[in-house]
Order: sequence, then structure tokens, then C-alpha cells
Amino acid sequence: MSDRPIRVLFVCTGNSARSQMAEAILRRQGGHDFEVFSAGVSPRPVHPLAIRVLAEIGLDISGARSKSTAPFVAQQFDYVVTLCDRARQDCPFFPGAHEIMHWGLDDPAEAPGSEEEQLVVFRRVMTEVAGRVRTFLMVARRAQAATPAAPRG
Repeated sequence: MSDRPIRVLFVCTGNSARSQMAEAILRRQGGHDFEVFSAGVSPRPVHPLAIRVLAEIGLDISGARSKSTAPFVAQQFDYVVTLCDRARQDCPFFPGAHEIMHWGLDDPAEAPGSEEEQLVVFRRVMTEVAGRVRTFLMVARRAQAATPAAPRG
């Protein structure tokens, strides 16, 4: 593994649920091997049900805030991952991104019904995010291990 962490940016429409979930889950599962961020093309406050379902699996994002993609555009990333079709369509160009990926996930913040019905959708999406993150971890670590280390000067 390289000495530098793998930099990942998760992007969704509002940075209120899916990208917050992905960031929190990858931070925990990836540890020091990853430097993880999330942002939205049209930021909205972090959804309380996203905070709740992550707390159910032991992740506290109660202090998280939604961020715009603007401050990240000029940064270098190994991976930029869009999490919905709207974000992919509206996502700014990231010239410093090594690879851009897309995971089309439902927006739980748009789930209709009672809070309990919405919670079911939030939990389902969180489970989908966690599964994708597990697969991504294996692929990203394998790719990093196969890349020759940059010479030190």
C-alpha cells in the first residue's frame, strides 16, 4: 500500500443522506488508508433520518454539515463517486480526479409516507451504500497496491 491515503469524494444532489452515509461508512471501514469527503451539487441540511440510521450502526454524524462541490473542484482525488443520476448530470468537472465512478442510488430523503416508512427506505439505502463501499474498498486497495510508489526525492 502506498504511503499516501486514497482520496475519495462522494457526490450526491444535496449531501444530506447518501453521500453522508458513504463518507461515514468508508471512513470507518477504510481507516487510515482513505481520506474521505462528501459534497452536494445543491447542498441541503443533513437529513435527521440519515443521522439516525447511521447511529443505529454505531456511526455518529450528528456534527456533520452539508458541503458544496465548489471547494473540492481544484483538489486531487483518486476517486470521485456520484451517487445519483442528478448529481452525475449536474456534477462539475473534477480535473484532479483519477477515476470517476457512478453508483445510482435512490434518494431516501424523497421517500413518501410516515417517518417509519421513510426509515425503512433510509435503512435500505444505507445497506446498499455499505455493500458498495465494501466492494469499493477491495477494488481501490487492490489498485493502490498494484500502482508503483512514486520515487521519493
